[in-house]
Amino acid sequence: EKPLSEWHGVTINRDGRVILIDLSDNQLSGSIPAELGNLSNLQWLQSLTLRNNQLSGSIPSGLGGLTSLSNLDLSNNELSGSIPTELGSLSRLEDLNLRDNQLSGSIPSELGSLSYLTWLNLSDNELSGSIPTELGSRNLTLLDLSNNELSGSIPTELGSLNNLWALYLGGNELTGCVPAGLRDVDDNDFGDLGLPFCGDGS
Repeated sequence: EKPLSEWHGVTINRDGRVILIDLSDNQLSGSIPAELGNLSNLQWLQSLTLRNNQLSGSIPSGLGGLTSLSNLDLSNNELSGSIPTELGSLSRLEDLNLRDNQLSGSIPSELGSLSYLTWLNLSDNELSGSIPTELGSRNLTLLDLSNNELSGSIPTELGSLNNLWALYLGGNELTGCVPAGLRDVDDNDFGDLGLPFCGDGS
């Protein structure tokens, strides 16, 4: 019954709207409420951080309704199932961190429509299929897809990520070669891939 301003992990703006929820490291268990995306008082929410808990179940597709989100961090939990395609509706999203869960299925190509996305970490899950070519059309600075079950070749489109400074793809089943446009990525794990750069003739 306390006012929102006194709720643990909740930050509001001057108008009393919730703009930040940070409940990380709270030993939370159970599932993420599907109703979160339907709460009118959360339509101004800019950051949702639930990392380092024991949350299980699937990621609610309703989170795609939190259209003001710029940061979504659900890392280090026990979440399973697929990544909802509805997350592609978060048009203001800049950082998406789903690492260290038990997520499966393919990486939604819809994430490639997030024009403000700069940080994407999906590492240490059970994701399969190919890397979507659509990710190469964004302004990513960090892309971490390591330690999954991804297969196929590395899309040449990733070589067009001019702002990319960190790329981790190891621990997958990728084949072919590393696009030449990725040579200048400062922080990488190309040595773990065992793949030549495209055009090296090796």
